[in-house]
Amino acid sequence: MTEDKFFGRQFYLSILDKRVRGLFSGYRQNLAIVGDELVGKTSIIYKFLNNFSDNRIITIYLQARPESLASFAKRFIGILLYNFLVNSGIELKEDLGFLIKKSEKYIPGTVSRIREILLSLEKRKKNNIFSEILSLTESMTAETSKCCVVIFDEFNNLESLGVKDLYSEWSKLLLTQRNTMYIIASSARFKTKMILSKNLSLLFGNFEVLEVEPFDIRASEYFLAKTEEGRNLNAGIRNFIVHFTGGYPFYLGLIRDSIANATNPDLAGILEDLLFESSGILNQKFSNYLKRFLDSPSSREYISILYLISSGHNKLKDIAHILHKPRKELNQKTNDLLEFDAISRHGDFLKINDRVFSFWLKFVYQEKLNSLTFDAKNQKTIFRDYIENGISEFLDNAKLPIQERLTEVLRQFNDEMVLLDTKRLRLSHFREIKPLEFNNKSFKEGLIGRSSDSLWIVAFRNDSLTEDCVIDFSRECKRYRSKTQRKIIITLKDIDANARLRALEERIWAWDVNSINQIFDLFSKPRVIV
Repeated sequence: MTEDKFFGRQFYLSILDKRVRGLFSGYRQNLAIVGDELVGKTSIIYKFLNNFSDNRIITIYLQARPESLASFAKRFIGILLYNFLVNSGIELKEDLGFLIKKSEKYIPGTVSRIREILLSLEKRKKNNIFSEILSLTESMTAETSKCCVVIFDEFNNLESLGVKDLYSEWSKLLLTQRNTMYIIASSARFKTKMILSKNLSLLFGNFEVLEVEPFDIRASEYFLAKTEEGRNLNAGIRNFIVHFTGGYPFYLGLIRDSIANATNPDLAGILEDLLFESSGILNQKFSNYLKRFLDSPSSREYISILYLISSGHNKLKDIAHILHKPRKELNQKTNDLLEFDAISRHGDFLKINDRVFSFWLKFVYQEKLNSLTFDAKNQKTIFRDYIENGISEFLDNAKLPIQERLTEVLRQFNDEMVLLDTKRLRLSHFREIKPLEFNNKSFKEGLIGRSSDSLWIVAFRNDSLTEDCVIDFSRECKRYRSKTQRKIIITLKDIDANARLRALEERIWAWDVNSINQIFDLFSKPRVIV
C-alpha cells in the first residue's frame, strides 16, 4: 500500500501521535507494532512520519535488515544527523562525512562519540558498540534538549548484526534512556511477543503492543470505492472481494488496480492472472513463501498440514486421522508453523490467517501437484471454475437470512473449544436447534439450542445494540429454567460501550459481524458482509 493510496487507520495514527508527543511531556511508552505481512504496518509508520512535525523531537527510522554492525552504525548515525540538521537551513547531502562535519559545531560532544564509534568499528573493536550507537540519542538530548524516537521496522533482523546478548544489552539501555522512545515493528508476531515477554519485559521501558489488523468490512468497502471503477462494481462482486481478501490492504489495492487497468474487467480473469499464471504477482509471492519450508526435513509434513487446514480440516485430531500420524508428532509440527506465523491457533482450531494464500494453496499449488497431465489449459479451466463457483456460493449465501446461515453452522458444533474475542467458548454439540420468537420491543427473532448440559439462547437484532436491549434480553432468558445458559445477542450494526459493559455484567455474549465471521471462518463458511 503506497503512500499516495494510504487510507484510514486513524486509530493507529492517533496512538502513535499521542505516545510520541507524550515523550516530551515526561511520559515515555515504548511501542511494538505487530501484524501479519502486508497488513499495512510500514504504511502506518510512513504516514505518521510524513504528518508528524515537532522541532523538539528527532525521529530515526530504520528498516532493519541483515547487514554488518558497521553498516548498521553508519545508517543509524547518518539518519540521526540528517534529521537533526533537517530544519537548519543547510543544503543537506546523504553523505555521512558531510553530515558529521556540518553537525560538529552544534553537537560537538555527540560528534566526538560518533567518531569514537566509527574508529572502534574500523579497528574491529565491537564490545558494547551496539549500546554505544543507541546511546547517541541521549547524548543528543543532553546537548540539544531534543528527545529522540527510534523506529526499527522488522526489528527481528537486528539479530543478524552478530551482537552477543543483543536483547540483554538493549534492555539495560531501556531502563536508563528516559528521553528516547523506541517503536519496533514486526511481521513475526509469535516471535516478537516471545521476545517482549521474556527478553524485553521490564519494570520501566515495557513495550505497549499495538496489533495491526486488516481493514474491517466498512473500511474495505470504502477503500474499494476510492476509484470510479471500484464504485461502479456490482455490490455483490465488491462484497466478494472484501470476503476473499480478508481486508488486507495489499490484496484489496492489487485487485482494485487490476480492475482499473483492465479493458473489460472480469474478476475471475483478474484472479486467474494474479494467482494461477506463473508470472502472476501473487503466484510468485506464495511460491517464494513456501520455499522457506523446503530446506526443512519436515517440509512435506508442514505443507501437508497447511493444505489440510486450507481445505477445512483445521483440527489436530482430523489432521492426525487423515495423515495417519500420532497427534503428539503433529502437535510439534503445528507448533513450528505457529512460530513461523504461518498459522494461528483458536482453541481446538487451526487457521491460516492469510485467506488469499489459503485459497492459492488449495486451488493452485495442490491442484498442480496432483495433476497427471500437466495440461495448463485444462488446469486453468478448472481453476476458473473454482473461482466462479466460489463467487456463486458467496452470492447465494448473501441472500439467506443470518438466522438460517448461523443455524447451519451451529449444527456442525461438536464440543470444540474456541477462542473468541479473547474468551474461551465451548461449542456445544446440539441435539436440537429451533427458531425462537421474542415478545418485546428489542428483539423479534432468535434461536434456541439444547445440548446434553447447556441451553443456548440466541437473539438477533437488526439495529444497533443498546443497554436497554441487553436488559430486555436478560429478562427473556430468565423464563428458561436451565442452570447452564449460554446467552448470545447478535447484531450486524454497532454495539455501544454501555451495552458491552451491561452484557458483561449479565454474562451475555454480544456478537457483532466480526465475531460472527470468526465463527464462520473456522467452519469454512462465506463471511457475512453488511
